[in-house]
Amino acid sequence: MYRTIIVTDDSATARLMVKRCLEIAGCEGATFYEACDGKEALQLAKEHQADLLVTDLNMPEMDGISLLKRVKASPRLTDLPVLVISSLSNAAREIELLELGAFAVLSKPVTPTNLVDILQKQTDADETQWG
Repeated sequence: MYRTIIVTDDSATARLMVKRCLEIAGCEGATFYEACDGKEALQLAKEHQADLLVTDLNMPEMDGISLLKRVKASPRLTDLPVLVISSLSNAAREIELLELGAFAVLSKPVTPTNLVDILQKQTDADETQWG
């Protein structure tokens, strides 16, 4: 499972909830780094060997879409799995995010159950891709 995770949201409460859900979903013992916007998350991603980046869409400084684009454009970070969390349920936006490189888009509220499903699909895909 994931050992180093960056959780990005402008709400400290939302970051805490995502961290708790990730721990319950099987990421207990992981090292978590928190960012309040995309700019801070990008810096953390460059400084640490993260296994997973979880980001909200609507944030000041740099939003989740800009963060996703920059991560996927960076040769060092392009393989970093990005999970986008959004309070807006929008099929067109979800397709756009997946095309930009997010491995999944999750609607709020986040629960351990829906995180387990998404993380398991990503783990299965990684194992299939890398053998």
